[in-house]
Amino acid sequence: MKSQAGSTADPVLIAGSTGYIGRLLAERLTGAGIPTRCLARNPAKATDLESAGCEVVRGDVLDRDSLRWPLSGVRVAYYLVHSMGRGADGDFAETDLEAARNFAEAAAEVGVERIIYLGGLGEGGSRHLQSRHETATALASTGVDLTYLRAAVVVGSGSESFRTIYYLVRRLPMMITPRWTDTKTQPIGIDDVIECLARALELEGSREIQIGGPDVTTYGGMMDEMAHALGKRPPLRLGVPLLTPKLSALWLGLVTPVDVGVAKPLVEGLSTETIVTEPGGMELLGVDPAPLRETMKKAAAMMAAEA
Repeated sequence: MKSQAGSTADPVLIAGSTGYIGRLLAERLTGAGIPTRCLARNPAKATDLESAGCEVVRGDVLDRDSLRWPLSGVRVAYYLVHSMGRGADGDFAETDLEAARNFAEAAAEVGVERIIYLGGLGEGGSRHLQSRHETATALASTGVDLTYLRAAVVVGSGSESFRTIYYLVRRLPMMITPRWTDTKTQPIGIDDVIECLARALELEGSREIQIGGPDVTTYGGMMDEMAHALGKRPPLRLGVPLLTPKLSALWLGLVTPVDVGVAKPLVEGLSTETIVTEPGGMELLGVDPAPLRETMKKAAAMMAAEA
Protein backbone atom coordinates (compact mmCIF):
# COMPACT_ATOMS: atom_id res chain seq x y z
CA MET A 1 0.00 0.00 0.00
CA LYS A 2 1.21 3.47 -0.87
CA SER A 3 0.62 6.46 1.40
CA GLN A 4 -1.37 9.34 -0.04
CA ALA A 5 -1.32 11.63 2.96
CA GLY A 6 0.88 10.60 5.86
CA SER A 7 4.16 11.42 4.15
CA THR A 8 3.13 14.78 2.72
CA ALA A 9 2.18 18.20 4.06
CA ASP A 10 -1.26 17.99 2.45
CA PRO A 11 -3.97 18.19 5.09
CA VAL A 12 -6.61 15.51 5.42
CA LEU A 13 -10.11 16.93 5.81
CA ILE A 14 -12.78 15.36 8.04
CA ALA A 15 -16.41 16.29 7.42
CA GLY A 16 -18.40 15.25 10.47
CA SER A 17 -15.46 15.96 12.78
CA THR A 18 -17.66 16.95 15.73
CA GLY A 19 -19.48 13.60 15.71
CA TYR A 20 -18.48 10.61 17.82
CA ILE A 21 -16.40 8.82 15.19
CA GLY A 22 -15.14 12.01 13.56
CA ARG A 23 -13.67 13.31 16.82
CA LEU A 24 -11.86 10.07 17.58
CA LEU A 25 -10.51 9.86 14.04
CA ALA A 26 -9.28 13.46 14.14
CA GLU A 27 -7.41 12.76 17.37
CA ARG A 28 -5.96 9.54 15.91
CA LEU A 29 -4.69 11.22 12.75
CA THR A 30 -3.27 14.36 14.32
CA GLY A 31 -1.66 12.21 17.01
CA ALA A 32 0.14 10.35 14.21
CA GLY A 33 1.48 13.62 12.83
CA ILE A 34 -0.94 13.86 9.91
CA PRO A 35 -2.14 17.45 9.26
CA THR A 36 -5.85 17.24 10.01
CA ARG A 37 -8.39 19.83 8.94
CA CYS A 38 -11.75 19.54 10.70
CA LEU A 39 -14.87 20.87 8.99
CA ALA A 40 -17.39 22.27 11.47
CA ARG A 41 -20.64 24.10 10.91
CA ASN A 42 -20.03 25.68 14.32
CA PRO A 43 -16.28 25.85 15.09
CA ALA A 44 -17.08 26.71 18.72
CA LYS A 45 -18.08 23.05 19.14
CA ALA A 46 -14.63 21.90 18.03
CA THR A 47 -12.34 23.79 20.40
CA ASP A 48 -11.16 20.48 21.85
CA LEU A 49 -9.98 19.40 18.40
CA GLU A 50 -8.16 22.69 17.92
CA SER A 51 -6.45 22.15 21.27
CA ALA A 52 -5.43 18.67 20.09
CA GLY A 53 -3.61 20.20 17.13
CA CYS A 54 -6.24 20.03 14.41
CA GLU A 55 -7.03 22.90 12.07
CA VAL A 56 -10.72 23.76 12.51
CA VAL A 57 -12.50 25.45 9.58
CA ARG A 58 -16.06 26.60 9.13
CA GLY A 59 -18.20 24.85 6.51
CA ASP A 60 -21.64 23.35 6.01
CA VAL A 61 -22.27 20.34 3.76
CA LEU A 62 -25.67 21.83 2.89
CA ASP A 63 -23.93 24.95 1.52
CA ARG A 64 -21.69 23.92 -1.40
CA ASP A 65 -19.99 27.29 -1.67
CA SER A 66 -18.81 27.01 1.93
CA LEU A 67 -16.93 23.79 1.12
CA ARG A 68 -14.58 25.00 -1.60
CA TRP A 69 -11.99 26.68 0.59
CA PRO A 70 -11.92 23.95 3.30
CA LEU A 71 -11.39 21.30 0.59
CA SER A 72 -8.71 23.29 -1.26
CA GLY A 73 -5.27 21.71 -1.04
CA VAL A 74 -6.76 18.45 0.24
CA ARG A 75 -5.98 15.17 -1.54
CA VAL A 76 -8.03 12.85 0.72
CA ALA A 77 -11.23 13.82 2.56
CA TYR A 78 -13.27 11.81 5.04
CA TYR A 79 -17.06 12.04 4.88
CA LEU A 80 -18.60 11.02 8.22
CA VAL A 81 -21.83 13.01 8.02
CA HIS A 82 -25.25 11.50 8.68
CA SER A 83 -28.35 13.54 9.46
CA MET A 84 -30.70 10.76 10.57
CA GLY A 85 -33.16 11.78 13.25
CA ARG A 86 -31.84 14.36 15.69
CA GLY A 87 -30.90 17.68 14.13
CA ALA A 88 -32.33 16.94 10.67
CA ASP A 89 -35.07 19.03 9.11
CA GLY A 90 -37.60 17.11 7.03
CA ASP A 91 -36.62 13.88 5.27
CA PHE A 92 -33.20 12.73 6.53
CA ALA A 93 -32.56 10.69 3.37
CA GLU A 94 -33.09 13.72 1.13
CA THR A 95 -30.94 15.85 3.40
CA ASP A 96 -28.15 13.26 3.30
CA LEU A 97 -28.35 13.03 -0.49
CA GLU A 98 -28.17 16.81 -0.94
CA ALA A 99 -25.22 17.04 1.44
CA ALA A 100 -23.30 14.24 -0.28
CA ARG A 101 -23.84 15.78 -3.72
CA ASN A 102 -22.63 19.15 -2.48
CA PHE A 103 -19.52 17.59 -0.99
CA ALA A 104 -18.74 15.51 -4.10
CA GLU A 105 -19.19 18.47 -6.44
CA ALA A 106 -17.06 20.81 -4.33
CA ALA A 107 -14.39 18.11 -3.96
CA ALA A 108 -14.22 17.59 -7.72
CA GLU A 109 -14.05 21.32 -8.40
CA VAL A 110 -10.97 21.86 -6.22
CA GLY A 111 -9.11 18.67 -7.15
CA VAL A 112 -9.66 16.31 -4.22
CA GLU A 113 -8.43 12.88 -5.32
CA ARG A 114 -10.28 10.55 -2.96
CA ILE A 115 -13.14 10.50 -0.46
CA ILE A 116 -13.32 7.97 2.39
CA TYR A 117 -16.84 7.26 3.60
CA LEU A 118 -18.16 5.10 6.45
CA GLY A 119 -21.56 3.59 5.68
CA GLY A 120 -23.49 0.51 6.74
CA LEU A 121 -23.56 -3.19 5.99
CA GLY A 122 -26.72 -4.87 4.76
CA GLU A 123 -28.73 -4.85 1.58
CA GLY A 124 -32.20 -4.43 3.07
CA GLY A 125 -34.97 -2.11 2.04
CA SER A 126 -35.07 0.23 5.06
CA ARG A 127 -34.74 3.94 4.37
CA HIS A 128 -31.81 4.04 6.79
CA LEU A 129 -29.74 1.49 4.85
CA GLN A 130 -30.87 2.79 1.46
CA SER A 131 -29.80 6.28 2.47
CA ARG A 132 -26.32 5.06 3.41
CA HIS A 133 -25.89 3.41 0.00
CA GLU A 134 -27.33 6.39 -1.87
CA THR A 135 -24.88 8.64 -0.04
CA ALA A 136 -21.99 6.48 -1.27
CA THR A 137 -23.31 6.66 -4.84
CA ALA A 138 -23.62 10.45 -4.61
CA LEU A 139 -20.09 10.81 -3.24
CA ALA A 140 -18.74 8.87 -6.22
CA SER A 141 -20.92 10.63 -8.80
CA THR A 142 -18.42 13.32 -9.83
CA GLY A 143 -15.51 10.99 -10.59
CA VAL A 144 -13.58 11.45 -7.35
CA ASP A 145 -12.31 8.05 -6.12
CA LEU A 146 -14.32 6.64 -3.23
CA THR A 147 -13.19 4.28 -0.49
CA TYR A 148 -16.47 3.00 0.94
CA LEU A 149 -16.12 1.32 4.32
CA ARG A 150 -19.22 -0.53 5.52
CA ALA A 151 -19.83 -1.57 9.13
CA ALA A 152 -22.66 -3.02 11.20
CA VAL A 153 -23.15 -2.05 14.86
CA VAL A 154 -20.25 -0.01 16.24
CA VAL A 155 -19.55 -1.00 19.85
CA GLY A 156 -18.63 2.23 21.58
CA SER A 157 -20.03 4.62 24.16
CA GLY A 158 -21.08 7.20 21.54
CA SER A 159 -22.83 4.75 19.22
CA GLU A 160 -26.63 5.08 19.30
CA SER A 161 -27.11 1.37 18.60
CA PHE A 162 -24.77 0.46 21.44
CA ARG A 163 -26.37 2.97 23.80
CA THR A 164 -29.80 1.55 23.07
CA ILE A 165 -28.69 -1.96 24.02
CA TYR A 166 -26.83 -0.66 27.08
CA TYR A 167 -29.86 1.09 28.55
CA LEU A 168 -32.27 -1.72 27.71
CA VAL A 169 -30.16 -4.30 29.54
CA ARG A 170 -29.27 -1.99 32.41
CA ARG A 171 -32.87 -0.97 33.11
CA LEU A 172 -34.99 -4.00 32.23
CA PRO A 173 -34.66 -7.48 33.80
CA MET A 174 -37.39 -8.61 31.41
CA MET A 175 -38.41 -7.13 28.07
CA ILE A 176 -40.69 -7.67 25.15
CA THR A 177 -38.65 -8.17 22.02
CA PRO A 178 -39.72 -7.98 18.37
CA ARG A 179 -38.50 -10.32 15.65
CA TRP A 180 -35.47 -8.16 14.84
CA THR A 181 -33.68 -9.36 17.98
CA ASP A 182 -33.02 -12.62 16.09
CA THR A 183 -31.40 -10.84 13.12
CA LYS A 184 -27.74 -11.69 12.56
CA THR A 185 -25.16 -8.93 12.88
CA GLN A 186 -21.37 -8.63 13.08
CA PRO A 187 -20.51 -5.79 15.48
CA ILE A 188 -17.11 -4.13 15.55
CA GLY A 189 -15.41 -2.17 18.32
CA ILE A 190 -14.92 1.57 17.98
CA ASP A 191 -11.12 1.29 18.27
CA ASP A 192 -11.06 -1.07 15.29
CA VAL A 193 -13.35 1.22 13.27
CA ILE A 194 -11.00 4.15 13.86
CA GLU A 195 -7.99 2.01 12.92
CA CYS A 196 -9.68 0.88 9.70
CA LEU A 197 -10.49 4.47 8.78
CA ALA A 198 -6.95 5.62 9.54
CA ARG A 199 -5.36 2.81 7.52
CA ALA A 200 -7.68 3.52 4.61
CA LEU A 201 -5.52 6.59 3.99
CA GLU A 202 -2.87 4.24 2.63
CA LEU A 203 -5.08 2.86 -0.14
CA GLU A 204 -5.49 4.09 -3.69
CA GLY A 205 -8.37 4.19 -6.16
CA SER A 206 -12.00 3.27 -5.55
CA ARG A 207 -13.03 0.24 -3.55
CA GLU A 208 -15.65 -1.08 -1.12
CA ILE A 209 -14.47 -2.58 2.16
CA GLN A 210 -16.70 -4.49 4.58
CA ILE A 211 -15.49 -4.30 8.18
CA GLY A 212 -16.65 -6.32 11.17
CA GLY A 213 -15.46 -7.98 14.35
CA PRO A 214 -14.68 -11.69 14.64
CA ASP A 215 -18.06 -12.59 16.18
CA VAL A 216 -21.32 -13.08 14.28
CA THR A 217 -24.23 -12.85 16.68
CA THR A 218 -27.79 -11.46 16.89
CA TYR A 219 -29.15 -8.34 18.53
CA GLY A 220 -30.48 -10.60 21.26
CA GLY A 221 -27.01 -12.10 21.59
CA MET A 222 -25.59 -8.60 21.97
CA MET A 223 -28.01 -8.03 24.84
CA ASP A 224 -26.68 -11.17 26.54
CA GLU A 225 -23.09 -9.98 26.05
CA MET A 226 -24.04 -6.60 27.45
CA ALA A 227 -25.46 -8.28 30.54
CA HIS A 228 -22.18 -10.15 30.96
CA ALA A 229 -20.25 -6.88 30.66
CA LEU A 230 -22.46 -5.29 33.31
CA GLY A 231 -22.23 -8.28 35.64
CA LYS A 232 -25.97 -8.92 35.31
CA ARG A 233 -28.10 -11.90 34.43
CA PRO A 234 -29.21 -11.78 30.77
CA PRO A 235 -32.71 -10.26 30.57
CA LEU A 236 -35.66 -12.52 29.97
CA ARG A 237 -36.91 -11.79 26.47
CA LEU A 238 -40.55 -12.30 25.49
CA GLY A 239 -40.93 -12.38 21.73
CA VAL A 240 -43.63 -10.21 20.14
CA PRO A 241 -43.25 -10.79 16.38
CA LEU A 242 -45.90 -8.25 15.34
CA LEU A 243 -44.35 -5.27 17.12
CA THR A 244 -44.01 -2.63 14.36
CA PRO A 245 -40.92 -0.42 13.89
CA LYS A 246 -42.95 2.60 15.00
CA LEU A 247 -44.08 0.91 18.21
CA SER A 248 -40.57 -0.45 18.78
CA ALA A 249 -39.16 3.06 18.47
CA LEU A 250 -41.73 4.49 20.88
CA TRP A 251 -40.95 1.69 23.34
CA LEU A 252 -37.23 2.42 23.09
CA GLY A 253 -37.97 6.11 23.63
CA LEU A 254 -39.77 5.27 26.87
CA VAL A 255 -37.09 3.07 28.41
CA THR A 256 -33.88 4.58 26.99
CA PRO A 257 -32.62 8.15 26.45
CA VAL A 258 -32.17 7.48 22.72
CA ASP A 259 -34.04 10.02 20.57
CA VAL A 260 -37.16 8.53 18.95
CA GLY A 261 -36.28 10.28 15.70
CA VAL A 262 -33.04 8.28 15.67
CA ALA A 263 -34.58 5.07 17.00
CA LYS A 264 -37.27 4.65 14.33
CA PRO A 265 -35.01 4.51 11.24
CA LEU A 266 -32.52 2.41 13.20
CA VAL A 267 -35.21 -0.12 14.11
CA GLU A 268 -36.41 -0.27 10.51
CA GLY A 269 -32.97 -1.46 9.50
CA LEU A 270 -32.66 -4.09 12.23
CA SER A 271 -34.63 -6.68 10.27
CA THR A 272 -31.75 -6.87 7.75
CA GLU A 273 -28.69 -9.05 8.34
CA THR A 274 -25.53 -6.96 8.66
CA ILE A 275 -22.66 -9.40 8.34
CA VAL A 276 -19.40 -9.33 6.40
CA THR A 277 -19.71 -11.35 3.20
CA GLU A 278 -16.39 -10.26 1.67
CA PRO A 279 -13.61 -10.34 4.29
CA GLY A 280 -10.83 -9.38 1.86
CA GLY A 281 -11.09 -5.70 2.76
CA MET A 282 -10.24 -6.26 6.42
CA GLU A 283 -7.29 -8.39 5.37
CA LEU A 284 -6.12 -5.60 3.06
CA LEU A 285 -6.21 -3.09 5.91
CA GLY A 286 -4.32 -5.47 8.18
CA VAL A 287 -6.62 -4.93 11.17
CA ASP A 288 -7.14 -7.82 13.61
CA PRO A 289 -10.40 -6.83 15.34
CA ALA A 290 -11.02 -7.49 19.02
CA PRO A 291 -13.72 -9.99 20.08
CA LEU A 292 -17.18 -8.77 21.04
CA ARG A 293 -16.86 -9.63 24.72
CA GLU A 294 -13.75 -7.47 25.02
CA THR A 295 -15.16 -4.48 23.12
CA MET A 296 -18.49 -4.70 24.95
CA LYS A 297 -16.81 -4.70 28.35
CA LYS A 298 -14.64 -1.71 27.44
CA ALA A 299 -17.53 0.31 26.02
CA ALA A 300 -19.79 -0.48 28.99
CA ALA A 301 -17.06 0.69 31.38
CA MET A 302 -16.74 3.90 29.38
CA MET A 303 -20.51 4.46 29.58
CA ALA A 304 -20.41 3.98 33.37
CA ALA A 305 -17.50 6.41 33.68
CA GLU A 306 -19.35 9.05 31.62
CA ALA A 307 -22.59 8.71 33.61
